[in-house]
Amino acid sequence: MLIDSYNRVVDYIRISVTERCNFRCQYCMPEKPFSWVPKENLLTFEELFMFIKVTIDEGVKKIRITGGEPLLREDLDVFIKMIYDYAPEIDLAMTTNAYLLKSTAQKLKDAGLKRLNVSIDTLKPDVAQKIAQKDVLANVLEGVEEALAVGLKVKVNMVPMHNMNADEIVDVLEYCKARDMTVRFIEYMENRYASKEISRVPSSELLATLAQHYDFVEEGYDGASPSRYYRMSDGYKFGIIEPYGDDFCKQCNRIRLTAEGQLIPCLYFDEALSIGKAIKEGNIAGAAEVLREVVKNKPEKNRWGGEDGEVSSRAFYETGG
Repeated sequence: MLIDSYNRVVDYIRISVTERCNFRCQYCMPEKPFSWVPKENLLTFEELFMFIKVTIDEGVKKIRITGGEPLLREDLDVFIKMIYDYAPEIDLAMTTNAYLLKSTAQKLKDAGLKRLNVSIDTLKPDVAQKIAQKDVLANVLEGVEEALAVGLKVKVNMVPMHNMNADEIVDVLEYCKARDMTVRFIEYMENRYASKEISRVPSSELLATLAQHYDFVEEGYDGASPSRYYRMSDGYKFGIIEPYGDDFCKQCNRIRLTAEGQLIPCLYFDEALSIGKAIKEGNIAGAAEVLREVVKNKPEKNRWGGEDGEVSSRAFYETGG
């Protein structure tokens, strides 16, 4: 079992299989050129799997595949099947923008993937094009419908932003509710790569907007999830993720691995240790030692917000958000 110095059990790893993305979203990397890390710098799926087996043996129970956009990496379903075959009880999920999902949903399901998180920030094609800087909405919605059809569970993430999509909060909730998908509203997380024009919709404002349309009660956190949940009078639940809130880090149970082998203890922090050299040399014991060291040094909380708060220099497209 992996336990950090604040007595939190770390049983969740997020694996970024690529930093490449086919969107250029305003809140992530709107000005980054369409370039990528050379393939030879990335860990192969076989090398990633060598390390994943170590984490599972050490007590990891949940794995999420992320990017960039993970579906841009060829043969992703093969990697997913490696993990599933080794530990079919693992909660195996993926975060995707869903643009390529329609043609891959069945393969992912057959490989052992159980759940998806999909970003839907708007239901208006022109707004989607403004946010992603690409005509994406039709493909995204078709991908979601296909995922549901093949039996994958889907959660939706929305980042409300003033002067962009804040007027669609209710519309996106109703879209998700009609399909029995949980929606989670995520407060925009400041970072140096995002557009300077973005204005965050705080949770208090978001709740006030929803209260004009629905009756709901707070149910609190669901386990170690960073999302605070609310139940509406008809039983539907939605969540809000507040990265600047005092409770955001208290139950954190996760670490992150980049495609190049950097093992990161916190979404915010730049500090990381590499398992790349050990894995490429077949030094499983060495990789396990790096894992234990990263967990031991996991910080109590991020540095967002407050008087000493900082804007993160972490490129979220490298760590999967």
